[in-house]
Amino acid sequence: MEDNKLFSEFPPVPTEKWEEAIIKDLKGADYEKKLVWKTLEGFKVKPYYRAEDLEGLDYLDTNPNQQPYTRGKQAERNVWDIRQNITEPDPAKANAIALDAVKRGATSLGLCVKNVASVADMGVLLKGLNLNDVKINFCCSSDYLQTLQLFVDYTKQAGMDLAKIKGSCDFDMFRYALKHGRFHRGEQADLEAAKALVEFAKSNLPGFRVLTVHGSFIHNAGSNTVQELGFALAAANEMVARLADLGVSATDVAATLVLQFATGGNYFMEIAKIRAARLLWSKIIEQYKPTCDCAYRVFIATESAIWNKSVYDPYVNMLRTTTETMSAAIAGADSIAVTPFDVAYKDTDDFGYRIARNQQLLLKEESYFDKIVDPAAGSYYIENLTNSIAHYAWDQFLAVENHGGFAKAIREGFVQAEVERTAAQRDSDIATRRTTILGTNQYPNLIETMASKIERKQQCGCCCEAEGTEIKTLRQYRGAEAFEQLRLATERSGRRPKVFLLTYGNLTMRKARSGFATNFFGVAGYEIIDNPGFKSAEEGAQAALKAGADVVVLCSSDDEYAEITETVCRELKGKVKSIVLAGYPKDMVETYKGYGVDEFIHIKTNVLECLRGFQKLFGIE
Repeated sequence: MEDNKLFSEFPPVPTEKWEEAIIKDLKGADYEKKLVWKTLEGFKVKPYYRAEDLEGLDYLDTNPNQQPYTRGKQAERNVWDIRQNITEPDPAKANAIALDAVKRGATSLGLCVKNVASVADMGVLLKGLNLNDVKINFCCSSDYLQTLQLFVDYTKQAGMDLAKIKGSCDFDMFRYALKHGRFHRGEQADLEAAKALVEFAKSNLPGFRVLTVHGSFIHNAGSNTVQELGFALAAANEMVARLADLGVSATDVAATLVLQFATGGNYFMEIAKIRAARLLWSKIIEQYKPTCDCAYRVFIATESAIWNKSVYDPYVNMLRTTTETMSAAIAGADSIAVTPFDVAYKDTDDFGYRIARNQQLLLKEESYFDKIVDPAAGSYYIENLTNSIAHYAWDQFLAVENHGGFAKAIREGFVQAEVERTAAQRDSDIATRRTTILGTNQYPNLIETMASKIERKQQCGCCCEAEGTEIKTLRQYRGAEAFEQLRLATERSGRRPKVFLLTYGNLTMRKARSGFATNFFGVAGYEIIDNPGFKSAEEGAQAALKAGADVVVLCSSDDEYAEITETVCRELKGKVKSIVLAGYPKDMVETYKGYGVDEFIHIKTNVLECLRGFQKLFGIE
């Protein structure tokens, strides 16, 4: 039989030919500006990648379940823990939620032990749970060693085999310091507490990982991807190095460590981040010459980011967490926790928990994400993202090391300054709508109200707030908050300012600009009065007065503004609170201001600042 290759009649096309075709199609436009994406992290992403772009990536020669574990730690199936975090502090109520969660598919539980002070309390919290089948992860404890001792006492009384029980603690001295402005017991005392936890786990709970580094805390302060990864690795490395100084082997520390990350909405970037985390961890831990391969096999837990979630149009949060969960699963995360869609404004209920849990079950049971190991492997784009993130995160890691380690870096405020610089840029991008938060700063649901649905959230903190601070804290917030405050203020004011769209002339332009104005003022919760188009400026002005408009927005083409602006302003000046023009005809701006136009809204407008000005105009606090 003749051996013919499929599509052999199509010869390979060299990159130079592709570039020639692209440059021709650009017709003189700048290649870099049009097609090359400069990420928030600082590196460039090309418009396309080819096989030649994979040259020099050494880890591509390895298989899954081989060092440096970039491709994951499993060789046959992609199994992960379906984790449900339960923030309910009452042990009995938390137990009821936990039992239902396990019954409905959860394989790992995050449990608040704030009110667990005895073996009896631990028994109430864990009643009916088969600890051989479900992992237990303790959160919110002020003394994790005491918590673990109560847990061991309970399991011994119940006749369980401690060697078969798996779980974790979220002890993280650095997160505590960044949250409260000081170390819990003091820096050295916290390190001693970490040492005691590692030694206790080794002797009593070999299946427990008792130290956690929360990259999610960095993420939810507004960081970019490489900052979250680089700083988390620096904190993890510090734990290994400092505990080694206290006599704990690097192997034992690494084997009891969890790297926890938030997964955000940048789908491919999040896949690459987790893959890069394993690659860089292998590079770090090999310097300690561990005695067991287990030190390289770092446990990566993920949870949905809070930073990109919204109060308005909250069901969009379900879409966000779905793609975030997909990123974590494809990247081979060991544990995935999906944040319920409604946590931005309330304590979640059975419905929120069920949807969050079922998102993972659907990806596993119906989309078969658990059947394929490292499906991203070989993707020219994702492999290059992985390499770029690893490179830039390593630079962040080295920057911390040059400051003397993570503890010194946060004492000096280096980490905080870097994150806040990025957060300010992200806030600016949201304010100017270069970044879209669907339903919040763009495409709002104009009839939605949320003020009455917002409940006071339960606080499930680790400890009491510090009385004095020696370390600059990192604020945890959501990118949508500033816009939400505008709209909530409108709702609570008891009135909705009326925005009248005076549409005129060219159908395409007036529809485009009325749509822009609708989105612009709709995000503040104003009432939008749209119109099919007026035959004259006088007709539009009289209709605006009849409607009781507070703001009138002229929506037409630049050429036709010259026909109507003077007349509209003459008819309406002093009778409405503001006259606005949609667009920015720069040659006529000063002329139109002279006629009486108060504001110009366009794609370069800082929407947030502009709307804050309108809120003051309307007396809305």
